[in-house]
Amino acid sequence: MKSIKQILLFVGAICALAACDNGIDSITKLDPGPDEDAPQVTINYPSEGTKIKVLEAVTSVTVDFEVTDDIEVVRVELWLDGQKIATFSNFKDFRRVLIDDFVYDALTDGSHELKVLATDLDGKTTTQSVNFEKEPAYTPLFAGETLYMPFDGDFTDLIRISQATVTGAPGFAGDGIIGTNAYQGATDAYVSVPGEGVLLGNEFSAAFWYKVSGSPDRAGILVAGDDADDRFQGFRLFREGSPTEQRIKLNVGVGTGESWNDGEVLDVAAGEWVHIAFTISPTRNAIFFNGVEVRSSDMPANVDWTGVNSITIGAGGDTFSYWGHLSDNSPLDELRFFDRALTEADIQNMIDVTNPYTGKFDGEMFYLPFDGDNRDKFTNAEPTVVGATGFAGESASGSNAFAGAAGSYLSFPTDGLTTQEFSATFWYKVNANPDRAGILVMGPPHTDNPGYPDVQNLRTNGFRFFREGDASSQIFKLNVGNGTADSWFDGGDNARIDTSAGEWVHMAFTISNTECVVYFNGEIVAQGSFTGVDWTGCDILSIGSGAPRFTEWGHLSDPSFIDELRLFDKALTQEEIQAVRNADL
Repeated sequence: MKSIKQILLFVGAICALAACDNGIDSITKLDPGPDEDAPQVTINYPSEGTKIKVLEAVTSVTVDFEVTDDIEVVRVELWLDGQKIATFSNFKDFRRVLIDDFVYDALTDGSHELKVLATDLDGKTTTQSVNFEKEPAYTPLFAGETLYMPFDGDFTDLIRISQATVTGAPGFAGDGIIGTNAYQGATDAYVSVPGEGVLLGNEFSAAFWYKVSGSPDRAGILVAGDDADDRFQGFRLFREGSPTEQRIKLNVGVGTGESWNDGEVLDVAAGEWVHIAFTISPTRNAIFFNGVEVRSSDMPANVDWTGVNSITIGAGGDTFSYWGHLSDNSPLDELRFFDRALTEADIQNMIDVTNPYTGKFDGEMFYLPFDGDNRDKFTNAEPTVVGATGFAGESASGSNAFAGAAGSYLSFPTDGLTTQEFSATFWYKVNANPDRAGILVMGPPHTDNPGYPDVQNLRTNGFRFFREGDASSQIFKLNVGNGTADSWFDGGDNARIDTSAGEWVHMAFTISNTECVVYFNGEIVAQGSFTGVDWTGCDILSIGSGAPRFTEWGHLSDPSFIDELRLFDKALTQEEIQAVRNADL
C-alpha cells in the first residue's frame, strides 16, 4: 500500500505537467548566435614601461588583467619572457574573466615581456603584451650618499626604497636633465621625506639640478626645520627675487642662533638647468652653482638637528612658510643628500659622472671648458700632461682657463676626432713670450727627419694652428695637409693681434673639402681653397704647443691662456661660429 507521501508527490507531478499545458512556458535553450569576435585583452598591471624598484635582487609582481569575449572565453595563458607561467580555464563568468591577484614571485633584474594569450570557444586567439623593467637595487654612486630621488615618474627615494608623502598635486616636468622626468612644483604642493638616516652628524650636503621659475617671486626649495617659531634647527634653502632673476639663499640653524648665506643670482630668462649644491660643516656652509662655489658663510656652531624629523621638497612647508616662501613651481631633478660636506671637486665629479656632456652645438664632438680640470666633457677622459701646465685663475667663460707653461702641453688621442670635415673654436689671450708657439696640432710623426724624434715637421697630413711675431704683435696661421702636400692660410695683418691689448679673442678655424677659413671674434681673417684633409698618422692632438709633431721651426710650448675649446665634425658656417662665441658672452 502506497504511503500518503508518495501519493502527494505523484499528484504534484501531474499538476505540474498540467500547468505546462495551461499558459506557463517551459525552459527553452537560446541560441547565442555566431562567435564573431576574438577575445579582448586588457593588461592593467604591469603597464607598458613600468619600472619596479625594490631593494631585493629577486622580487614578486602581481599581475592584473581582464579578458572579454562575445560568446565564451575558454582558456587564458600567461607568458613571461617566452616561458608560460600560468594557465586559467573553467571560468564562472565565461564572457568576462578578471584576474587581478596572480603573483609571480621570481622576478629578476632587467627588462621583461609579459604576454596574455586568450582563446575563445571558436578557437580564435588574441595576444596582448607589455614591456616592463625590474631595476637593479640602487647602489650609491658617491661616498656618503644617503638619499637619491631621480623623479623619473615617481617620488621614490631609491636608497631607502620609500615613497615621499605628497601634499597637494605636485607633478612631473615631462622631461629631465637626466633620466625620463623631473619633479614639477605646483601651487600649494610639495613632497616630504622622513629625516631618519639622513639628518644626522655635523656635516651635510645636498645636490640637485634646477630650472628656476620667477613665479611666484619667492619660494622654499629644500627645508628641514623643527617648528615655525625660529630658524635655530635644520636648514632652509630658498629663493627670492623678481620675474627676471632669483637669488638662491641658505639659512642654517645652530641651536642658539642661525647662519645666513646670501648665495647668488640665477637668470630666469635663460631657462637653463643649473646644478645647485650646498654643504654644511662645523665651520662653514657654502653654495655651489654648476660645481663652482659662489658664496660661503661662517658657522658659529654645529648644525642642530633637534626636533627635525622630515625634509620638505618644493616648498617652505610647515616650518618656513612665513615671509611668503611657499610652494615652488620650478622643475627639480636628481636630488641627492650626503652625510658629509662635499668639496668642489666632489661636486664637479658628480656632475661629470651623472650627466655626461652630449654637446651644446650641432656637430660638437670634443669640449674642454678648463674649469679647474682638463677633462673632455664628452668622454670624461683626462689628457696626458707633459711638463707642468696650469690654470689661469681667470676665464673668458666659466670659472677658469688653461694656462700654458714652458716645456709643457696636453695631448689627447685622436680617436673619433679625425672626421672628413673639421672645426675648432676657443677663446685665447696671447702671451708673446716666446715670440712663436704652437697652439693646436694634429700631425703625423716625421720619422725620417734628421733629429727625430726631437725635430719633427711633416705637414702633408693633419693640421697645425700656431702663432709667430714679436713682443708687440703676433700673427696666427693655419697649415693643413691633404696627403701629398700642405696648404697655408695666412691672413697677414688681418690675422694679427696687438699683444698689449691683453684681451680675450675668440678664435676658430674650419676645414672642408673645398676651403679652409680662420676667424677672429666671428670675422674672417684668412681663407683659401683646399681639397680635403688627410689624417694618416695623426694619432694625437697637442694643446698648448707644437710638440711633439711640429717642432722644427721653434713652435714649442705656449704660455698663453686658452678657454672653452670645442672641436666639431663639420665645417662650421660663419653664423654658427658667431653663435658659439655669443653663447659664452
